[in-house]
Amino acid sequence: MKLRPYSFARARINQKDKETAMKRTVFTAAMALIFSALAPAQTPSGPTGSILTPAQPPSQPAQQPAAGKGNGRAQQDFPNLARYRDANRDLPPAAAGEARVVFMGDSITELWDRDSGKFFASKGYIGRGISGQTTPQMLIRFQQDVVALRPKVVVINAGTNDIAGNTGPSTLEMIEDNLKSMTQIALANGIHVVLASVTPAYDYPWKRGLEPAEKVVALNSWMQKYCVKAGCVYADYFTPLSDEKHGMKEGLSRDGIHPTPAGYAIMAPIAERAIAQALGKE
Repeated sequence: MKLRPYSFARARINQKDKETAMKRTVFTAAMALIFSALAPAQTPSGPTGSILTPAQPPSQPAQQPAAGKGNGRAQQDFPNLARYRDANRDLPPAAAGEARVVFMGDSITELWDRDSGKFFASKGYIGRGISGQTTPQMLIRFQQDVVALRPKVVVINAGTNDIAGNTGPSTLEMIEDNLKSMTQIALANGIHVVLASVTPAYDYPWKRGLEPAEKVVALNSWMQKYCVKAGCVYADYFTPLSDEKHGMKEGLSRDGIHPTPAGYAIMAPIAERAIAQALGKE
């Protein structure tokens, strides 16, 4: 009987310890939930312990080696104004009586000199093509790479990369608006405009299945009609380069898009006639 008070007291202590332990457990669990909610979300680690980043868009297609180098630079300089900044600065003013001509475009323009015996240099033409570029990029750099050079004529060859979606989805109307804007800027600055047709494209090797052929035909048809309305000159590269499927003829392209020297040899006199016609408007 003397043990009962002791046992009762001990039972009370055990019960109190259990209650204290339970409170600590609940408190610990609550604090863990609070800290987990407040802590910044962590990106899961990969198998090697590296941080996994969200899925990145595919690298830019082979058509744009210049624009595709360095994603950080491309994001900071969307139109690639740096590409010709130094060359523009070092270019001397046009000589008295010089009919300066600038070619604005994408890789088809940029590669022209490289693949056709220095056509631009032999004629005194200035090439301002950047591989992979679309019309919104060209529109942004149009002042720096065309207007500031004070040419008599600008030859604009653009649109195929828009159809390919190089800088995002584009409708034909969006492409047409950018071409109109470049034309209007040029004309407002006393520069004659040659709009060159988009060259044939049955399929893009870097983005298969878009079926661009008929879109190219439609854009060229609009371009030709717009030139009549706006007073610019249309240069038809498409017709002599095109096969029955509206792709590039055999032997005139190395990949279905970019002309071979034989293809450029067909384009050169077309460009020269269009430039002469534009100069004749003075």
